[in-house]
Amino acid sequence: MARKTIGERLAQLEAQRKTLQIRLSKQERAIDTRRKVLIGALVLHRLENDRDVQIGGGLAAWLRSELPKFLIRDADRDLFDDLLKPQANEPTIGNIGSGSAV
Repeated sequence: MARKTIGERLAQLEAQRKTLQIRLSKQERAIDTRRKVLIGALVLHRLENDRDVQIGGGLAAWLRSELPKFLIRDADRDLFDDLLKPQANEPTIGNIGSGSAV
């Protein structure tokens, strides 16, 4: 069995390094995606289930204000049509605590 030259061994190590770097990047993307999914699930849960006006109403109003600036693609905006439209029975930040949300 012939011994590998130093150059061949370095090339092999470099290939292994690249493979590991790709695996690390893939793992980091998966973690990032998981975090985004969990944060999104929390926000959607609060919007759907929180009867507390300051959390549910304030969050909905904040999202309606911020999402249009954040979402660039029309397809992404379409995903949030239900959140971007103001709800008739939902209090706005201006009428929180004024007794109009009874």
